[in-house]
Amino acid sequence: MKPALFITGLLLLLFVSITESVMAQEIAKKQSEEIVINTQDSLRKDALNVYMNASQHIRREISFINYVRDIKDAQLVIITTRQRTGSGGRQTNFFLEGQLNLKGKNDTIKYVSSPDDTEDIRREGEIRTLKMGLMRYILETPLAEFIDIHFTEPIADIVSDDKWNSWVFSTYFGGNTRGEDQYESIETNANISASRVTDEWRINTSANYEWDLSKYHINDEVITSDRRNGGIHLTLVKSLGPHFSAGLFTNLTTSSYNNLNLNYSFFPAFEFNVFPYSESTRRQLRLVYGLGGSYRDYNELTIYDKEQETLFNHQIWANYRLIQKWGSINVHANWQNYFHDWSKNHLTAGFGVNFRIVKGLNFHIGGNYTMVHDQLALVKGGASEQEILLHIKQLETNYTYRTWFGISYTFGSIYNNVVNPRFGIGDDFD
Repeated sequence: MKPALFITGLLLLLFVSITESVMAQEIAKKQSEEIVINTQDSLRKDALNVYMNASQHIRREISFINYVRDIKDAQLVIITTRQRTGSGGRQTNFFLEGQLNLKGKNDTIKYVSSPDDTEDIRREGEIRTLKMGLMRYILETPLAEFIDIHFTEPIADIVSDDKWNSWVFSTYFGGNTRGEDQYESIETNANISASRVTDEWRINTSANYEWDLSKYHINDEVITSDRRNGGIHLTLVKSLGPHFSAGLFTNLTTSSYNNLNLNYSFFPAFEFNVFPYSESTRRQLRLVYGLGGSYRDYNELTIYDKEQETLFNHQIWANYRLIQKWGSINVHANWQNYFHDWSKNHLTAGFGVNFRIVKGLNFHIGGNYTMVHDQLALVKGGASEQEILLHIKQLETNYTYRTWFGISYTFGSIYNNVVNPRFGIGDDFD
């Protein structure tokens, strides 16, 4: 019996020892996980609070900052603007403005994509640029010790020459067809362009043609809508310093809708920007005056019994645009009149405002209105009922207008860091 009791006691002692060891490992693992969670939570709390209109891709790729929902909670505000470059690419501007403990630390960073870059290449370039721009602000946080920077590509000793001398060429031809039992249509359009943009010059030339043919089968009748327009365009703009520019605009166009078999216009203009052009993506107040003439050959006799005529006119433009943390505003106006009869004129005015009212509450409103007194190309005899319904010919009017407005309100957690793409096509399930 004694050996049996000894063996039983030994096994019991071994079981207790193994159990205690496993429990100790589990406790250690749990404590380690708690330390990791606490460390991660501490890092998240210490991360830079940023307010910006960020896509899901940006949130996923730049995960070491907090995307706060209200601008008052942000240490850093990032405003993003985009504009086309002369080569057909896109320049993305990030305006970084420090707040709270980072107040006064402002910066502007830019990324320029090529016209042949894919969407993925462009957005990865924007991400890389934005990460570099954030570094000076991350240095103010405990997360700085976890940031590492690598340079991955050797720098060439020389810069290769541009064999195209900044010229960019583009061509396009396309179309589409649609049809039903009682409706069919065909649309085609073609375009070719060449442009050159430097600090001193902006040159754009292009040619385009569009044809839209639609047929409606109503009872035994076929109603046809045939609209064609096209043109050749040339723009020359010369820089005259940080505030002034001179331009020349000439066009040779045709339009069935506007009753123009042939229209040639020649229009020099002069522009003054109150703010330097280098600030144009944030603010601009541009004043433009142009003086020129045109020769018109009409498709049909006009209401003024003209088959062709030569006209001279002048135009004045004014445009104010501002982008700030609270939103943006755009106000514009344009006046034109013909010299042979000053009553033949039009005036257009418009505005657009995007405004953050209070935390989470945003409002946008805009519109434009045109007083029209210069429809010299209207067809004598007006338009038929079919032409009116199909919008084939321009109709007489004393005014045109358009308005829009909207309001949005968002509330809840001030943090918005997580990206969850699951069922991202959920809107398709109705």
